[in-house]
Formats: sequence, structure tokens, C-alpha cells
Amino acid sequence: MSRLLLTATLIFVFCLVCSAQPERTAPTTNLIGTQTTAATFKSSPAFAEVILRKTELEAELESLLISYTEEFPKVKEIRFETEALKKAILLISAIKIDESSKLTLALGKLMVRRAELETDLWNLRKKYDDNHLDVKRARRKITIYESAIREILKG
Repeated sequence: MSRLLLTATLIFVFCLVCSAQPERTAPTTNLIGTQTTAATFKSSPAFAEVILRKTELEAELESLLISYTEEFPKVKEIRFETEALKKAILLISAIKIDESSKLTLALGKLMVRRAELETDLWNLRKKYDDNHLDVKRARRKITIYESAIREILKG
């Protein structure tokens, strides 16, 4: 039943993203003071990719919360990754209107993978200290993904 709910949710989100018509809304100022419109970033492939992953996690979380409490490790892990994805959405929303062509599917995939790697690092830090080799490797991977994201957004 939970797999059916997940599939239905994903199809619903996909239909919403695919059927979104560009809106003619007045520009607004976002968190970092740049002008954007909701339609600019919400109709981008990067936003769709991040929202898809966030929706998958939320559906999985709802399924877990039927049987487990908030203290269950997997529930905590999903909440952590969801927060990382929310930060990615804020970053996407900060893109200026004239730079919206940077919001590609590749950027979305990079952001989703970075959130997954941040979650992996979070889990490793619960077991090991910051000097452990696995923690250092995980941090380095995140740095590589962050560099790629910055390169796309800057270039």
C-alpha cells in the first residue's frame, strides 16, 4: 500500500511540474535581495529534480511514521536530508531572472546528490570523530559537489 501511495504521489508531482504554465507575475525580492518570479525557478528542471527527491523522502517518512516514532534513526535521517533539500530550494530561488538558464537538470541532480552526501556525513559523524578517514572522505566528496554547483551558478 505504501509503495502505491509513493507512486501516486510521484505521478501527481510530475503532472504538476509538467503542466505548469509560465506565470506572468511581478518580480519579487528573494532572501539575498535579487529579483525573481516564482514561475522562473519553479518551472526549471533543477527545481523539479529537487522537489521530486523531497517528495520521495516525504512519502517514505509518512510510511515510516505509521510504525515508528520520531526517534527512529531512519526518520531522523530522512528529516535531515529533507532539510538539506530545502536549502537547495532556497539556493535555486535565489537565482536571478536573467540567469535562469543555469537551472538545469544537471544542477538539480548535483544538489540532490550533495544532500545525500551531507546525510551520509551526518551519519558518519554520529559514529566517528572528524579526524576519521571515512569522515574526511565524505567531507571531500561534498566539497567536490559544492564546487561543481558553484561553478554552474557562477559561470
